[in-house]
Amino acid sequence: MNTILITAYAVNPYKGSEDGMGWNFILQAGRFQKVIAVTRENNAPHIRRYLADNPAVAAQAAGIEFLYFDLPAWTRWWKKGPLLSLIYFYMWQAGLAVWLRRRRLAVDVVHNLNFHNDWTPSFLWLLGRPLVWGPIGHHPPIPASHLAQYGQVAFVKDRLLGSLKHVFWALDPFLRVTRRRAGQVLCMNSTVAPRLRLPASRFEIVPSVAITLPPPPEAMAADAQFTVMIAARMVPLKGFDMVIRAFAEFYHALPPAEQAGARLLLIGSGPEEGRLQRLLHEHHLAACAVHRPWLAHAQLLEVYREASVFFFPSHEGAGMVVAEAMSYGVPVLCYENEGPGELTPAASSLKVPYRAFTQNVADFAEHLRWLHDSPPLLAAEAALCRRHVAQHHTWEHRGQQLRRIYEQALAA
Repeated sequence: MNTILITAYAVNPYKGSEDGMGWNFILQAGRFQKVIAVTRENNAPHIRRYLADNPAVAAQAAGIEFLYFDLPAWTRWWKKGPLLSLIYFYMWQAGLAVWLRRRRLAVDVVHNLNFHNDWTPSFLWLLGRPLVWGPIGHHPPIPASHLAQYGQVAFVKDRLLGSLKHVFWALDPFLRVTRRRAGQVLCMNSTVAPRLRLPASRFEIVPSVAITLPPPPEAMAADAQFTVMIAARMVPLKGFDMVIRAFAEFYHALPPAEQAGARLLLIGSGPEEGRLQRLLHEHHLAACAVHRPWLAHAQLLEVYREASVFFFPSHEGAGMVVAEAMSYGVPVLCYENEGPGELTPAASSLKVPYRAFTQNVADFAEHLRWLHDSPPLLAAEAALCRRHVAQHHTWEHRGQQLRRIYEQALAA
């Protein structure tokens, strides 16, 4: 049996998003080979407690050995704000590779798993083993008319970050080495390989998102509320402002008798929370909108059962919540982009192409009206999402992908 070394900055079985992805990818890799998984020391208590509380999962993870590494405590003041956190992450990756090289672990393949984008390198090539890199993410800049809604400061910050990415792509020698030495690159979406100029033989589309399929949802009652939901961090990337404005246009066009049956459910917290609350009041949505701060992952999964539509106009290149919503038979309304647009079914009619911000507000409002007025359309989209996620985005499927990718890395 081969031994795979997996390094993952974020691993927490109690969370979703990046932490949950790291945990589940490691579990799936452990189904078919021995795994040595290395993560940060602050993840150790959560991993140990979860394995102690879940004997069935502990049995599944019997072939996985967890090791923990962190930089000296005096370096952790870097983890303040997105840019300094990125610098800390970069330092952690480099320090980890040196630490592992000294330990001389007997492994066959090394896999740098998560917290990765296409402009920060891996250093696991220092170990001299076949390297698997990813899933690696990428998303183009937020369209100017959309980002401008958040003000000049947000606009400048986003464009400066974009410029920083170009500096890494052009000048970082370690990124060039990583790109050259990685035998298999897992790409979250279709934009990564062109950005990194990867040949077809060295990459595969492997979204970082996946789910454990829940039981089929109960049929929606004919008189059920029409609940439009979003769950995300409240930052410009996620598109909460589009959700509020489009829902307001849809809602205020309804006859008064039908307005009582429409609800907007906003789940999340973040730096834009105050501005978004003001936007709700400006659009006179206080009577029909509910805001809940960010929930524990298990609670969030239950809330999907309340939703009629998951409205996710995010500009990012991924989105764990998209797969989760679809698994509960909740149709996803999103942009036709390389993130949520690629995760949802190709046949879905709920993808809106990018246009000017005000035009997209009208486009999304129109789609909400279609779904509200046509229960057969809503049911058909729900069934389509559920079938799609069962075929393409389960952890069982990801495990099989990983098994094949490791075999290819060894064969090369």
